[in-house]
Amino acid sequence: MQIQLSQKEQMLLEDAKKQEDICIKKYQGYANQVQDVELKNLLTEIASQEQHHYNMIDQMLQGQQPDMSPSAVSQPPSGGSTTQGFSGNVSDQMLLTDLLSTEKYVSAFYDTAIFEAADPQVRQAIQHIQRDEQTHGEKIFNYMHSHGMYEVKYP
Repeated sequence: MQIQLSQKEQMLLEDAKKQEDICIKKYQGYANQVQDVELKNLLTEIASQEQHHYNMIDQMLQGQQPDMSPSAVSQPPSGGSTTQGFSGNVSDQMLLTDLLSTEKYVSAFYDTAIFEAADPQVRQAIQHIQRDEQTHGEKIFNYMHSHGMYEVKYP
């Protein structure tokens, strides 16, 4: 079924495509810089999912219904128990902080795009992507927290 995009949807999807391209490049580049195999696998997995988002957006921009089937990516191990101190390196922490900030921004962008989408298929696809982006942020947070890079304080 063909999708007829409004001007607003067209504009938002063009912006989303640019954001996804940046995410792909960041995740791939950072995966090549980190030493920890678990972290490298996590970033590679997310890069693959970001590529899937890019492809979905590209399909919508071409007037096609997007393929929302999950990408075939493996789930890396969760990392085990929380460590009591910083166990990574400062460079990894800086890269992960950047990625977490990126996910926050992208998720907020998609939140706005959801409300601006007139076509139900477009809205559903954007909601799908946003849920994935929130999961990416959660995975990054969990890695950082379990490796002493993100401290959570309780009263």
